Amino acid sequence: MKESLLRRIRWTASIVVVAAAAAFGAWYLWQPAKVSLVTPQRGDAAEVVYASGSVEPRTWAKVTPVVRERIVEQCNCEGSRVAQGDVLARLDDDSEARAVLGELEARQALAQEELRRLTVLAERRAASQQALDRAQSELGQIEALVAGQKARLDTYVLRAPSAGVVLRQDGEVGEVAELGTVLFWVGEPKPLLVVAEVNEEDIPRVEVGQRALLKSDAFRQQNLEAVVDSITPKGDPVTKTYRVRFRLPDDTPLRIGMSTDVNIVIRVSKNALLIPSVAVDGSKVFVVEGDKAWQREIRTGIRATNGIEVLSSVEERARVISPYPADLANGARVSITGAQER
Repeated sequence: MKESLLRRIRWTASIVVVAAAAAFGAWYLWQPAKVSLVTPQRGDAAEVVYASGSVEPRTWAKVTPVVRERIVEQCNCEGSRVAQGDVLARLDDDSEARAVLGELEARQALAQEELRRLTVLAERRAASQQALDRAQSELGQIEALVAGQKARLDTYVLRAPSAGVVLRQDGEVGEVAELGTVLFWVGEPKPLLVVAEVNEEDIPRVEVGQRALLKSDAFRQQNLEAVVDSITPKGDPVTKTYRVRFRLPDDTPLRIGMSTDVNIVIRVSKNALLIPSVAVDGSKVFVVEGDKAWQREIRTGIRATNGIEVLSSVEERARVISPYPADLANGARVSITGAQER
């Protein structure tokens, strides 16, 4: 009798536990999901192409040595204006190159003297025309060698390739100038360009004359602009980019060598209806009506930094869930935890 009573008590307790668990599960499943809302806002949406670049003068040139020698003389002309051909630096030519020139000039003098002697003899018919022609040929060859050696020695002198300002100079007297090392940058400090590399998938949308917005770490609080000046016809097949030059205004605070972020404005939609990008999953959003959330398929326009343009299916007074609730069922009950400011 006692055992039967105990079994009944245990069975009743089990039913109570199961019922309680079921009730808790039902309460948990039917509990409204907590979401936050935003309302669409009106504003200008801009479609942009991003690139990064650096500031360069429009007109400039690098001066590099073509021989590896020690620097023996260098101008103190950084920031100064120079004329085309002005000497910027001299390399040590007191070496084999100078000795070779001396030897060739001595041979040239002997050849000239021999030609004069044979010319006089030929006039007296004491020398053949063949000997005279040979002497003239030998002199011509030596003169060519002298000219070539002088041209080689001239490479030991670094000159300004054009008139302009020495924008920068490197190297010091006594150092060895390595081949290809830039010792001077000569050009005009104005006008300036931003030179950037644009990905090949974006370049079809870029055109000369488009406006570009710039960001520079040196001028974080300033609105900087430029205009697309030119696009290189041939891209780089390795980096898959095209070089684009942007014309800066004359009063730009940017300086040569500064880096910039470039946003090329492709098109602008005025007074567009915008919602945050985090509220959109592909082309889907959730809007709240009453206490339920309903999924909407929307048509989007420009995806700008300040939001996504909505072209259909969402009204200006709609209550949009943000961020997009990926695990929320269509028609689920929701409770509002707060509204986000955009």
